[in-house]
Amino acid sequence: MRVESLKLGLQQVLNHQGIRRYGANTLWLFAEQVLRMVAGFLVGVWVARYLGPERFGLLSYALAFVSIFQGIAKLGLDGIVVRDLVQEPEKRDVYLGTSFWLKFIGGVITFFIIAIILFIQSIPTSNLFTETNIYILIIAFGIISQSFEVIDFYYQATVQAKYISIRRIIQLILSSIIKIFLVLTGADLIWFVLVSLFDIISLSIMGWLIYRSQGLPNFVRYFDIEIGKKLLKDSWPLLLSSIATSIYMRIDQVMIKNMLGDREVGLYSAAMRLVEVWYFIPMIITQSVFPAIVSRYNDKQEFYRRLIILSAVMGYLGLFLSIILSLSSYFLIKILYGEKFLDAASILSIMSFIIFIFFWMSGISRRQAIDMQKFALFATILSAISNIILNLIFIPLLGVEGAAIVSVLNQLIAGPFLAFFHPKVRENFYIALKGLLIPFKGFKL
Repeated sequence: MRVESLKLGLQQVLNHQGIRRYGANTLWLFAEQVLRMVAGFLVGVWVARYLGPERFGLLSYALAFVSIFQGIAKLGLDGIVVRDLVQEPEKRDVYLGTSFWLKFIGGVITFFIIAIILFIQSIPTSNLFTETNIYILIIAFGIISQSFEVIDFYYQATVQAKYISIRRIIQLILSSIIKIFLVLTGADLIWFVLVSLFDIISLSIMGWLIYRSQGLPNFVRYFDIEIGKKLLKDSWPLLLSSIATSIYMRIDQVMIKNMLGDREVGLYSAAMRLVEVWYFIPMIITQSVFPAIVSRYNDKQEFYRRLIILSAVMGYLGLFLSIILSLSSYFLIKILYGEKFLDAASILSIMSFIIFIFFWMSGISRRQAIDMQKFALFATILSAISNIILNLIFIPLLGVEGAAIVSVLNQLIAGPFLAFFHPKVRENFYIALKGLLIPFKGFKL
């Protein structure tokens, strides 16, 4: 009788329209992310191998330089607009139109900021249109078209992620085919730069076509100054966080280029790709088991026990992968990238331990703590600042390997270090540490 009631209850849950809708939405997003990770890695490695360290480094530098400024163009509106669309769906067109024009203006301003910075940098040589600057300006032009991202906001708010994922998958396939064609035909670097611009613009065009094909109104005609002020007022903390995140994630490549050269950027970027490819694993595990953890929130002892176990699993899995990747760095670089990239092996052997820290702290990162958003902003800004300062110290001393060491140190700063010293999230640090200490019997924290 009890078994039958459980089956009936499970069937009712699975047939629940809301659960099925959100489940399908999550599956679309998950499938797209995994496909992007796999295809992006395989094609990216092939492109890097074809271009060689110096040309690949120049491409990586141009992309990283533009990425630093993308946070400005986004204006921190992403989550804010989705929230407001959910709360006031009747104002859909006004919110979409207003946010579109705000992001468009932000994109134009960002493009000119990049152009001005390049102009100032070129004053000593009196040559603005160097090869590097041209590549940066081509990629930066695509920032303006990112204003069409507001279409994603609508589909996120209405739980229709399949429309976001479908067009991203189509764009990924087209981009991958073009890159493979360019490699096979021996194309010059400029064509790979143009593909980067194509990726951004094609996403915008496909998003607009899908949106309009559903008979939805042309939101471009709408703009409300009061709503615009409200959006900007609400979004400034996210804007700061987005800018800090961009700096934290990409400033190392920019600094390596300016202090060491294109080849070193290429080596560093190649190693980083082999580290980042593993980042999807914590996402899968935490999303899978976290509902089971949250379900025992009222039973504090069991709740914390499950968090500690999750942290242990993530920590030791990350440590295992880090050691394997570090020990096999020479072999992996030689097989995947070829002889020209062998100097990246020492970089990878160091950077591989980012995986351990990332996995370990991700085991408890989904637990919502008091004032977590403010802590996240503080942590991101501090990490960005420390990244710049440490790279200024370590790169002149140790070269590109110094930048790899800084990457590991910054992961420590952004994760366990700040978690320990910030009183409102210190408990997260203790949970993660207890997870690592599970094998050592008799230790009590």
